[in-house]
Amino acid sequence: MEDEETEKISRVAMFCAGSFWDLEPAFRHLSGVVATSVGFMGGTVTAPTYGEVCTGKTGHSEVVMIAYDPGRISYRELLDIFFNSSDPCSRQQGEYEGTQYEPVIFCHDDHEMQLAEEYIRELRQKGRCPEGVVTRTAPPSTFYRADECHQQFYEKMGYCYPDLHTGDHSSEE
Repeated sequence: MEDEETEKISRVAMFCAGSFWDLEPAFRHLSGVVATSVGFMGGTVTAPTYGEVCTGKTGHSEVVMIAYDPGRISYRELLDIFFNSSDPCSRQQGEYEGTQYEPVIFCHDDHEMQLAEEYIRELRQKGRCPEGVVTRTAPPSTFYRADECHQQFYEKMGYCYPDLHTGDHSSEE
C-alpha cells in the first residue's frame, strides 16, 4: 500500500479464501476501502516467495489485506463481502486446493474476533453448511507483501473479473 494512502487508514482487515487474485477484486473498489494489498501470512518461512507458498509446504495463507475507513464501511460489511465471495463450507475454494487457500479471517482484536465468530455461528444456525463451517479465525502474524506483479493482478492483466458481492461482471469502476 502506498505511504500516502496508509496515512488515511483507520483499520485493516485480513482475509484468505482461495487465490488472493480472486478475492482482492471483491474489496478493491468498495466505498470506504482505502487500499488493498495481497501477500502471505501464518507460515514458518521468513519472506516466502509466491512459488514457495504455492507448494503448500510453508504453512502460509494467501491473504488480502484491506485498509478501510470504518466511518464509511464497517467490519461487519467486510465480513458480508468475504462470506459472499468464499465458500465457508469447504477447505477447497473453487479450483484451489491446499492449506494456503483455506478460508481464514485474521482478527486484529477481540471486537473483530467477536464479530467473525458471531457470523460463523449465524451460518451454522441457518444450516448453510450441512457438513459444518470450515472458515476459521486466527490472530494475524507477519504479513509478507507479494511481489508487485501479484498486486491488482486482474486489472494489470486486463481481465474481466466478477464483482462477487453484486454479481456485476464488469472490470470497470
